[in-house]
Amino acid sequence: MDVLVPFDATDPKSRLSSVLDADERRDFAAAMCRDVLAAVESAGHDPAVLATAPTDLAAPVSVDDRPLTAAVNAALAESTPPIGVLAADVPLATPAAVERLLGVEAPVAVAPGLGGGTNGLAIRDPDFRVDFHGASVRDHREAARALGHDPVTVDSFRLAMDVDEPADLVEVLLHGDGEAAAWLRAAGFAPEVSDGRVGVTRSEGE
Repeated sequence: MDVLVPFDATDPKSRLSSVLDADERRDFAAAMCRDVLAAVESAGHDPAVLATAPTDLAAPVSVDDRPLTAAVNAALAESTPPIGVLAADVPLATPAAVERLLGVEAPVAVAPGLGGGTNGLAIRDPDFRVDFHGASVRDHREAARALGHDPVTVDSFRLAMDVDEPADLVEVLLHGDGEAAAWLRAAGFAPEVSDGRVGVTRSEGE
């Protein structure tokens, strides 16, 4: 299956600006995307990056600087199902988790993200379109039902865990073994336990 991986190559992960500067955010975002591409390829599927600007990644790259929903829907309109859509910021994704989503035979399968978002879709209906605003997982289920389908929800921690906030970095450090986790460790990040909760700390000088 072809798998579309939308990627912000312009100003990625702005909510990490308190812990990473602009160059670091671009490098870290690219590392996460490479982890996602590797998981898709290892699952036997064909990833393609939909980027906001030219970028150097080991997959076919098309550039569309429109907002996410418009860019993905334009790509879907030019594609022949089945097709997958997978977020570029789920560095815990594994081939098994990817295959759980893409192997669903229903017209629409949804992998929710934490907080109401959507981190993955497997689409077999050519009329289905995305809407990534607000509580998009709810909207995608409703869109599938409007087409007469019963959407399948794929409950996966590894696909649900996207990285947006500094607190999310601890999950990558604790559970990741790919390029994103290695990048964080090389940059001096480590888990830190405080008052029974786990956060992250960064070594001085990094």
